[in-house]
Amino acid sequence: MERFSQLFEALDQTTRTSEKVSLLVNYFREAAPADAAWALYLLSEQRTQRTVKMATLRDWAAESAGLPLWLVEECNKAVGDLAETLALILPEPTTPTTHTLSRVIEDWLLPLRGAPESDQRDRIRAAWNQLEASQRLLWHKLVTGSFRAGVSRALLARALATVAGLEVAIVAHRLMGDWKPTPNEFYRLLSVRQDVKEPARPYPFFLASPLDSPLAELGSVSEWRVEWKWDGIRVQILRRSGECVIWSRGEEVVTSGFPEIRSAAAGLPEGVVLDGELLPWRGDHPLPFVQLQRRLNRPHVSARLQSEVPVVFMAYDLLERNGEDFREQPLDQRCAALAVMIEEAAQNVSTRSTRAENWLQGELFSDSASSKSPSVAFALRVSTPLDAPGWEAVQALRETARTHGTEGLMLKRRTSPYATGRVRGDWWKWRVSPLTCDVVLVGAQPGQGRRTTLFTDYTLAVWRGCELVTVAKADSGLTDAEIEEVDAFVRANTLGKFGPLRSVKAELVFELVFEGIATSSRHKSGIALRFPRIARWRRDKQAAEADTMAALQRLMG
Repeated sequence: MERFSQLFEALDQTTRTSEKVSLLVNYFREAAPADAAWALYLLSEQRTQRTVKMATLRDWAAESAGLPLWLVEECNKAVGDLAETLALILPEPTTPTTHTLSRVIEDWLLPLRGAPESDQRDRIRAAWNQLEASQRLLWHKLVTGSFRAGVSRALLARALATVAGLEVAIVAHRLMGDWKPTPNEFYRLLSVRQDVKEPARPYPFFLASPLDSPLAELGSVSEWRVEWKWDGIRVQILRRSGECVIWSRGEEVVTSGFPEIRSAAAGLPEGVVLDGELLPWRGDHPLPFVQLQRRLNRPHVSARLQSEVPVVFMAYDLLERNGEDFREQPLDQRCAALAVMIEEAAQNVSTRSTRAENWLQGELFSDSASSKSPSVAFALRVSTPLDAPGWEAVQALRETARTHGTEGLMLKRRTSPYATGRVRGDWWKWRVSPLTCDVVLVGAQPGQGRRTTLFTDYTLAVWRGCELVTVAKADSGLTDAEIEEVDAFVRANTLGKFGPLRSVKAELVFELVFEGIATSSRHKSGIALRFPRIARWRRDKQAAEADTMAALQRLMG
């Protein structure tokens, strides 16, 4: 526990990638397998269940320290992190004891789940009596499910690859999916033996880099495959062992939320993995992303919601074919095989549906049904290349991206393999310029972590007639000096307090940038902005000069 606490603190104190990798390598080389397995599980941000609410933990700590709650809150304002505040205010441990990370989790943390509150309190206090302050901080993060170490999967893969003497791509693949924090599993992750493919294990995603150089520097346009950059949820479809699994880029299984995709994928052959995008779709056009949000994080989706927000899977790439890794093949070859596969899947599903209809109607099935054209509602599609004879045509296509409901263009080298992570040079994303509007600050609340002492989370509004209507929230986007200036303004111009939120005098104007806009019944203003963020402080404008709802509605076309 002490060794992992030191690692957690050291990772928090550096932003240098090489230092983080070195710290991880040293830890995994020295840690016992049981501790290493749990450390890897936590660092890879596998979901840790909250066992005790932070507010409850605060109350117990205040009681143990003999401090009033108001004083604990004031201390927290100075420290900036409640877990750290509680670790500091608690009395020294009465029986300091050395424990392994695996024992703390398996013997202390896991038994808290589902235990009566009185039992939880006794166990928490017992831990406080044995752990030093630095270990208590880590303990609080684990108990409340708020542990975050700022280490990416890519860094973990690099560190483990160094320890095991493996290729980074192999380790990255093994880290994907659902695995258990046990010594045997840790040995498997570092084994030099190639794994037998597991039915539900996806591949690491290949990520495009933002295009930051002139098009002419890319060479001939004939070397590049130009596609729309669709605005949805990146996923992989795995068709193995008679099952279909849909994995999101956030490494969550989302299969149950998209039954129409699962049904369509049943037409794919065995041993196939596809990369693509889940999109809300009606007719021949995508729907705004806000519609897809209605279907996210749902274990089951009603028939009504499926009808209101139909979805398709827009396939980009073929990663596995006939059970064999297909990623090293050139992009053009992968895409050609992908197009044939999707067409055959549509025919398979259409044939199966026709047979079912004929059986229900008591009709004899004839082979002619197999030649029936696929249904227009088939949920698997292929992202086809755009016709671009020259870079001028590519530029012109980008200018029309919003009219097609896309974010811009993807430029992919036709000879490129499917790499792991963000490898510059072969895949570029070229977004359209963001939309902008001028908004008024109408509310603010403290930020998170080290910013809990400053008002950095802003509520922003535009005019609707003579009334300011909230349209977005943004986490600063300003310089440190500007943040402190806005913080002072909020404190001096507070009109009301609503929990942590303060309403303020409508004076400050900011330029807000965002990627898209759509109608939404979830917001009082009736619209939703996609990825809003503050670009700059418009000191040259008065609040009355901010934008209006009418202006935003015009942006929706």
